[in-house]
Amino acid sequence: MNRTQKILLAIVAVIVIIQFIRPEKNISAEPGPNDIFAHHNAPDSLKQLIQTACYDCHSNNTKYPWYANIQPVAWWLSDHVKDGKKHLNFSEFATYTAKKAEKKLEEVGDEVKEGEMPLESYTFIHKDADLNDAQRKAIVQWSQGVREEILAKGK
Repeated sequence: MNRTQKILLAIVAVIVIIQFIRPEKNISAEPGPNDIFAHHNAPDSLKQLIQTACYDCHSNNTKYPWYANIQPVAWWLSDHVKDGKKHLNFSEFATYTAKKAEKKLEEVGDEVKEGEMPLESYTFIHKDADLNDAQRKAIVQWSQGVREEILAKGK
């Protein structure tokens, strides 16, 4: 076996071995009591839209595509979801202080309105999360309404 074959064999061995090192998946059985929609109303169509466009990265329940079972992609997705949840977790929204919740909803409105969210890298594969102008407007208006509701309770 020549040097090139040994290197290729080593690379294949590493690729096979890393398939057994899997990150924990972000999957919960059902929405919990702290989920934003357990405390703030939204039409079913808007709930579905937000869940489709946002919940994979910003909740405790990610719907994983087939390629999420292949390393190192699974590690990258795991880090991406952890980072998304660090910034905003709709599943834990009721645990936020009123000030933090209001600020997060302001960020939701701004990010969606400016087209920063959902990420282009996400919508490239998840076409159903690619929002049109009317959908963006609906999410922005809803987030503004919930912000006003939170601010009114704080007075």
